[in-house]
Amino acid sequence: MSREYETVIGLEVHVELATKTKIFCGCKTDFGGAPNTHTCPICTGMPGALPILNKKVVEYAMAVGLATNCKITKHSKFDRKNYFYPDNPQNYQISQLYLPICRDGKVEIEVNGTKKSIGIHEIHMEEDAGKLVHDDWEDVSIVDYNRSGVPLIEIVSEPDMRSSDEVIAYLEKLRQTIQYLGASDCKLNEGSMRADVNISVRKVGQKNFGTRTEMKNLNSFKAISHAIEGETKRQIEIIEANKEVVQETRRWDDNKESSKSMRSKEDAKDYRYFPDPDLPPIYISDEWIEKVRKSQPELREEKLERYKKEFDISEYDATLITESKHLADLFEQTSDICKKPKKVANFILGELLRLLKEKEMDDSEIDFSVEHFAKLIELFDSGVINSTVSKQVFGEIFLNDVDPEKYIKEKNLMVVDDNGTLERIIDEVLEANPKSVADYKEGKKKAIGFLVGQTMKAMSGKAEPSKVNQILTKKLQ
Repeated sequence: MSREYETVIGLEVHVELATKTKIFCGCKTDFGGAPNTHTCPICTGMPGALPILNKKVVEYAMAVGLATNCKITKHSKFDRKNYFYPDNPQNYQISQLYLPICRDGKVEIEVNGTKKSIGIHEIHMEEDAGKLVHDDWEDVSIVDYNRSGVPLIEIVSEPDMRSSDEVIAYLEKLRQTIQYLGASDCKLNEGSMRADVNISVRKVGQKNFGTRTEMKNLNSFKAISHAIEGETKRQIEIIEANKEVVQETRRWDDNKESSKSMRSKEDAKDYRYFPDPDLPPIYISDEWIEKVRKSQPELREEKLERYKKEFDISEYDATLITESKHLADLFEQTSDICKKPKKVANFILGELLRLLKEKEMDDSEIDFSVEHFAKLIELFDSGVINSTVSKQVFGEIFLNDVDPEKYIKEKNLMVVDDNGTLERIIDEVLEANPKSVADYKEGKKKAIGFLVGQTMKAMSGKAEPSKVNQILTKKLQ
């Protein structure tokens, strides 16, 4: 970006809440399912069907508001946002314009060692729309209403961000906080967390904001980052050509690395908002707010401080583990069983993260039992298996949740601690590799590494490498 300009960015983040049923009816919110099977007259907008508010939606919204330092609106209500679109069955969306449930919050982010506070203008509750499926072969679009009526909160930030790095840090902080609360799984690939990005540029030092555009269709942090960079460049080029940026909604195409105009940007008046006549106002008492506040779980910052005091792990390891609620839960539950937090942390940050990356899995997909994981740690720590075998067995636990004790016995993977057997195998290795023996005696000490490897291979990995090294060194001298 040109140093003459700065980018001004605000976000509208939509989060699907983790309730079992929809916001105004009893239909399931499960992701997937055959089209139009999680529906009823209410969420498909049938005439005369009356909505009933799901209390858990209000509590999740309050929980997110409290965790992001918002003020809770004690007298809140729902409004109708009127617009026609095929996936909007009522021709209006039930949302909150005039009295959103949360206002005036903030979250703190850190980018390159610098901390910054990002303001939250409001958080409001609303219902999700259905999903249009486009069939290019038949040249038709069909509608799946399973998602219609799934509860959402929309988190509207202030225009406080100035770079894609700050945006990603803000989104990661929100996702982490909401996951710790259990309010949503925040899976971008399933659409349970989505972001619309409002971008404008202005000359450095200019006080007034430039004309903003809204970028949609952003379903990954990578796409968001690329869209910000691409739109910033596009707007600067328009300004440099002495033209005016048009306020509009644009759709980002991640494959083409470019955006295209969807429609001119509507204002609130274009949606003809009015209070929903079928839903009574919501009154939130001080007692209800306090009840939600007291039920809040330990969030990341608190957990990190406790880990540094309670567990024998480094601050660096504690920071990495607590970045994910799933990893933090796995670490705590396993450590609670085996009482060896250092070794648990090493496995999580080593083998587990490697396997997740290799299998292209999210840590939310981990489904092996903590009992099996803890038992593996105990077997390794007591010397029943060595490091190489422990990694092999962990791979089986990761993929198939095997009982490590049974697996080790079935595959005969226990460490061979018989000195006679070890010495016999080592003698055979020395006899078969005279060049490596000569290299070692000539001062090439690294040759012993090859001999250790050959011995481990002959022992099918069932020896303790340090013991093999010790016996080899003695024999070579």
